[in-house]
Amino acid sequence: MPKLRVSAFTISLDGFGAGPDQSLKNPLGVGGETLHPWMVPTRTFQSMFGNDGETGVDDDFARASMEGVGAWIMGRNMFAHSRGPWTEDGWKGWWGENPVYHCPVFVLTHHARAPIEMQGGTTFHFVTDGIHAALDRAKAAAGPKDVRVGGGAATVRQYLAAGLVDEMHLVVSPVLLGRGERLFDGTDLASQGFKVARTTATAKATHYVLRKAA
Repeated sequence: MPKLRVSAFTISLDGFGAGPDQSLKNPLGVGGETLHPWMVPTRTFQSMFGNDGETGVDDDFARASMEGVGAWIMGRNMFAHSRGPWTEDGWKGWWGENPVYHCPVFVLTHHARAPIEMQGGTTFHFVTDGIHAALDRAKAAAGPKDVRVGGGAATVRQYLAAGLVDEMHLVVSPVLLGRGERLFDGTDLASQGFKVARTTATAKATHYVLRKAA
């Protein structure tokens, strides 16, 4: 059965999924890039740029995070550094002309915008009527595959608070950010029936797979 899942979402030891003050210079907020040393060297990540990369447990998790996904949901801040009404600045996301998604992506926003069709099968659709509408559209687009909530932390929190997430793969990176965007504020995973199904530690991170109990 298709799931709504969070995959390869990385947080710091003190619970932040991004640093503060996102900008064009700092897409993940100040210090946010320190969360991802486990991901960047992997073959899965490097292959997106035509490079070789490392294999092993971190790469296994990275690869699995991209498999079986038929549609994505993300927040406005994951798509762009800008705020407010859209402008004709040519911005089409952080990922170049051939984004990594290769399927429909539904971007939560307060400001309407026509879809943007990219190379490789990615089309960005902009949803102004909330998380449930975005999920309905993503499920319809994904068909028998899963829908992945990409981020940022505020978007994941909204889906968690609504009890809509079925499975999470969280990665805890051994760094402290001190401030930024927390993942778990106002969220009670235990009351929703989440259990830790798997824990795997590597030299660069600890991977946790959480699933709802039957």
